[in-house]
Parts: sequence; structure tokens; C-alpha cells
Amino acid sequence: MGFNPSRPYNDLPDLPPGVDLETRPVLKACVKARAALAALRQATALIPNPTVLINTIPLLEAQASSEIENIVTTTDALFRHARMESLPSDPATKEALRYRTALKAGFDSLKKRPLTTRTAEEVCSIIKHTRMAVRKVPGTRLANDATGEVIYTPPEVESRLRDKLGNWERFVHDEADLDPVVRMAVAHYQFEAIHPFTDGNGRTGRILNLLMLVEQGLLDQPVLYLSRYIIKNKSAYYDGILSVTTSGMWEPWLLYMLRAVEEMAEWTLAKIGAVRNLIEDTAEFARKAAPKQYSRELIDLIFVQPYCRIENVVEAGIAKRQTASVYLHRLAAVGILHDEQVGLNKLFLNVRFLKLLTREPNKYAGFVLR
Repeated sequence: MGFNPSRPYNDLPDLPPGVDLETRPVLKACVKARAALAALRQATALIPNPTVLINTIPLLEAQASSEIENIVTTTDALFRHARMESLPSDPATKEALRYRTALKAGFDSLKKRPLTTRTAEEVCSIIKHTRMAVRKVPGTRLANDATGEVIYTPPEVESRLRDKLGNWERFVHDEADLDPVVRMAVAHYQFEAIHPFTDGNGRTGRILNLLMLVEQGLLDQPVLYLSRYIIKNKSAYYDGILSVTTSGMWEPWLLYMLRAVEEMAEWTLAKIGAVRNLIEDTAEFARKAAPKQYSRELIDLIFVQPYCRIENVVEAGIAKRQTASVYLHRLAAVGILHDEQVGLNKLFLNVRFLKLLTREPNKYAGFVLR
């Protein structure tokens, strides 16, 4: 009968696909992607304070993944509200922050159980801030934003969706003959094609990508900024998924995803290197400019997130409140931090750190006073 975008795609083929996935071009791309992931994994293991990565890169990923779904917020707003959740924030910022929370929850769940449909449901529920389960009712359709034309209607009937998700789970864990990065790319297509939830499928699927790489031992932390590549190549992302559905064109899709992994692993690696240099230069400058207030613990703290509060210094056990206030104000006085009043709250911004996280180039030119 063939594919009809207006009809539920109940005949979505099970995995693995009945074609050769690891073609010569795919294997060559896979070697590069694996090498880039290995270098990134090694770099994350060497950084002195891993919370720097856990609290920053996933937040950048959250912003970009949300922007793919036209949920737009600023990086500054995200970091500010991540540090102080009681601040008023717009719905887009709250939704992007929930993505970061969902990613962490999914990462933590891997310590207890393997990646499953249950993981996907929990991740999607956090993103949407309501209980999300596999679809029970028909009517879900994907349409072109500009024309309104229906381009895909996912499978229907809960039992069928759960069967296909069961097949997806088995492929993720049992198809050991396929390289895990290739397996991740195939599984991502399949999850998006199943489209198990009424909303939040794209963001849930992109979190599952990172969780798969962690589960397969290719990353120790979910710090690959994969959505940055997708948002810069958004049309190719959606065209690639649709081409697999309509024409079985697996190779272009796999090459797209492998390039995304390679480029973003290299980009994230460069970002980590620049951040590490900034931390060391900041520590050296603080040791000279504010010797009475300097401690390595304090420097590490102001790099956990770009924004810091007096309470954070107290909670870290570095100093009591009055002394903590003196420490942060002194770092502001010598130009390391910038203090600002937000309502009744005093926030201290590590301006260089925020700029380094949010700008395109990852080159670090040295510690220069503002």
C-alpha cells in the first residue's frame, strides 16, 4: 500500500532494518565519531571539578533542544534561574530548565536500571511537568509549520505502540554487533517515528541519545552538546528522518548523526579546554589580587554555575554568611565577579565564564580585566 502521510504508520518496520547499515562511508564516519567521543570522555575525567560540566553543558543542551521545538529563552535567563529558582521566570525558561532536570533524572536512573520505555515516560513527564504515558488516543499528526500540510501520522493504538517500544528496547540492548553510535542513530529515528507521546517526543528522544551514549560507556557524563548541531542543521535533521520513513534512506541519516556526534564532541572538548584555562587563570589572578579571600574551593564554586549567591558559599562550607559576603564582594571589587541586585537577592556573576559558555568560538585569549 505504501507510505501515506495522512494515515497512521502502523506498518512502521521493526528494528533492525533489513538493510546493511554499516556501509563503508558509515564505518569511516563512525571511526571519527568514536575517536572524538573518546577524547571528550578523557577530558571530562581530567577536569578538577566535574560539576562545572554537569551544571553548564546540559543547560546549553537544554536551551538548544528546546529551541528546536520553538521554545526560546536566553542563556543568561537559564543560568540565572538555575541558580535561584524562586526568581520569576517566563514559561519558556521554566520548560528549558525542566529539560536539564529531565536529563539529570534520566542519567541517575541508569545507575538503577537500563534504558527502557519507563525511562522515556519519566523523562517526558519531567519535561512537560505532567504525567506523560504512551498515547492511548488517536489524532496525533505532524504538520509543516508553514503550510499546515500533514507530513507524518505516527502509529496508533497503545498496545501497538508498546510493542514497537519493546522492539526498540531490545534493539538498544541486544544488537551488539552494531557499533553503539550507529545503534543510537537508528534508535533515535525509530523513537521519533513511533512518536509515543502526545507532546515532548523530540526533546525526550534527544535526551535518550545522550543516555544511550552513557549507558554504552562512550561518555561518563551526559555533556555532549548534540542539539547545537541539530539546530544549526535543522532542515537536514527533519529531512533525514522523513527520508528514512518514505524511502528507506538510512545511510544519509546515519552520516548526519555521526557527523553531529563527531563535530559536537570536538566542540565540547574545545569548550572544556577553554573553561579549564579560564579557571586556572582566575585562580592565579585571585591568589595575587585577593590573597586574604583566595581559596581553591571558592574559585571552584564560582565556576559551578556563572551565577553565585552568598548562600552558595555558606552551603559549600567555605565560610559563614558575613565572611562569605566579604569574599564575594572582594572578588567583585578586583574584577573577577560582577554583583547585581535582583529584587531582594544579591547575585554575583562570573562574566568571563558566562561569555565563554555562550559565545561561538572556544578560543580563550587569557584573563583580562573588564
